[in-house]
Amino acid sequence: MNVEAAVRERYAQAAQEREAELCCPVDYDAKYLKVIPQEVIDRDYGCGDPSKHVRPGETVLDLGSGGGKICFIASQVVGAEGRVIGVDMNDDMLQLARASQPKVAEAIGYDNVSFRKGKIQDLAIDRDQVQRYLAERPVSDDASLRALEAYLAEQRRESPMIDDESIDVVVSNCVLNLVDADEKELLFDEIFRVLRPGGRAVISDIVCDEEVPEEMQADPELWSGCISGAYQQAAFLQAFESAGFEDIQIAALQLEPWRVVKGIAFRSMTVIATRPEEEPVDGQDLNGAGTFDGCQRVYRGPFKYVCDDAGRMYTRGEVCTDDLAAAASRETIADHFAVYTSDAKATPKSLSLPTTSDCCSGDSCC
Repeated sequence: MNVEAAVRERYAQAAQEREAELCCPVDYDAKYLKVIPQEVIDRDYGCGDPSKHVRPGETVLDLGSGGGKICFIASQVVGAEGRVIGVDMNDDMLQLARASQPKVAEAIGYDNVSFRKGKIQDLAIDRDQVQRYLAERPVSDDASLRALEAYLAEQRRESPMIDDESIDVVVSNCVLNLVDADEKELLFDEIFRVLRPGGRAVISDIVCDEEVPEEMQADPELWSGCISGAYQQAAFLQAFESAGFEDIQIAALQLEPWRVVKGIAFRSMTVIATRPEEEPVDGQDLNGAGTFDGCQRVYRGPFKYVCDDAGRMYTRGEVCTDDLAAAASRETIADHFAVYTSDAKATPKSLSLPTTSDCCSGDSCC
């Protein structure tokens, strides 16, 4: 089965006429939908809302951007100082997104979105540029084929479509499952490559409660319908870990299955995973803001022990030291730690209580 061809054909049709079976109910923030053309909303096929986890000023990359709905939502969240890049391989979807872009820009007062043609498992190659190259230099023999190969190698090396470590957050909405199984590892490696250290992947996708059997994987209708290419949910999380991500968490998991096919339950899940920061140097914290300010960190619980994705063990009630102290300060897990100063006379930071004239006075608190 040619997975790419099956997906391309089905989504080309879905760009022209809404296909309900490709949709999973999602509750988007209505205030962001007001400026988006109705035809984009009607032809949006997703299973979650990763834009909820985007922040002002960020550079966002949307994998499989389709008609542009998530891009247009994210563009409003990041604001004029932020930037949004959508990547898709479907010409019909790209045409819809690009035609809608000036309408959204006019409505919000700025244009911070661009749409590029490319494979989400190969973010180095800009397919629009390749198409222009082939129009001028068609491949007709071995020499022209070798010239094309040299051009692609140069593009990867000198001018990749998405640069290394250039993105704050990668989002995707029900697209990773459409990639051929043989290329899924490349896909996660590409997500990791383009994220800056400390950057986040926020991926909404369809997962299942058991592995999809081979006969279902061979069905192009089920594959293009976001079924056959779905990860078993534990394997989905493992794919992030294998690519080098840390602090991997399930942000949302659909309670009831979206579909049940041959006894296998398929549901939406949103995962947030972080590319590790560079290792702290000379007592600096993970954000490079300087030396630690005399604060100590203690894992709050409720578990007696926890282990992070780098293999660091935190014990409830014990002060974190050395690399544990630095690791515990990172934003993604900081809320799990109580923070206090090492100076016994200082006021505890995270454990301090508000003072009131009825209860507390001076240096004491009842």
